[in-house]
Amino acid sequence: MPILSRFLRPSAFVLALTLPAVALAQEPAAAPATPATPAAPAAKLSPDTVVAKVNGVPVTQGDLTIAGEDPALSLPGVDEAGKKGLLVDYMIDLRVGAQAADAAKVGETPEFKRKLAYFRDKLLLDDYLEQEAKKAATPDAAKALYDQTVKSMKPEEEVHARHILVDNEADAKKIAARIKGGEDFSKIAGELSKDPGSKAEGGDLGWFTKERMVAPFAEAAFKMSPGQVSDPVKTQFGWHVIKVEEKRTKPIPSFDEMKEQVDQYLTRKAQQDIILKLRESAKIERTDAAPTAPAPATPTPATPPADAKKP
Repeated sequence: MPILSRFLRPSAFVLALTLPAVALAQEPAAAPATPATPAAPAAKLSPDTVVAKVNGVPVTQGDLTIAGEDPALSLPGVDEAGKKGLLVDYMIDLRVGAQAADAAKVGETPEFKRKLAYFRDKLLLDDYLEQEAKKAATPDAAKALYDQTVKSMKPEEEVHARHILVDNEADAKKIAARIKGGEDFSKIAGELSKDPGSKAEGGDLGWFTKERMVAPFAEAAFKMSPGQVSDPVKTQFGWHVIKVEEKRTKPIPSFDEMKEQVDQYLTRKAQQDIILKLRESAKIERTDAAPTAPAPATPTPATPPADAKKP
């Protein structure tokens, strides 16, 4: 099968790349061998290095680099040598197909020329925004934004709790009585809870802030003391028996934990500001129907959106 066809087909991510190593570790150890001399690192090839030719047209190392940056050609779990071989095959297929399209004069149609102009503009804009955003997303700017954000954060209380979810109040009352009588909460949760997300963990919901949970559940949990078991609590999901394990003030994430999100925020904001500034300085004439006034643009928050509320 041509390598181009392989890339065009949907592929699944490899989720267990370490399994072969784990299996190997469980086998009897072989006799120690004499250590091999480490191979010298491969010399970095110039972008102009020719790796193949298709009807006399070269495929270069630079072509492979560009292809390797294409998200559609992601090759998780493939080593560098294997990846290079696949990319060379892909570029050969691409050149063969492009040459056939040229011969068929596909590139001379008005539709193709419009597409070419569109993708040229898009690539130019993407590279320009990436280049300019790097000037804004500096280490100093990231640290300053983190420090400013931390100062504005208010302390939040968190609860670590477990729950057992059942369909009716009568069952919830029986379960609460059993637990208050000394039976193990986790064991009963594993046997009777209707919540598939926490049942296998003994009903454990981990740490959460008040707004993460539906109101009746949150009100009950945050009024309780560590070790306390609730009477049945009704929500739209059913009836809950809750046990609070611990309470704390939510810890502030460190700069290292937030650095990736801060950098993303700075990059997005810089790119948005560039576009707005360019629009302001450009002479723009709309000849279509008058558009509805757009809502004021707002930067995407540095932090991810809150999870949907859950019990």
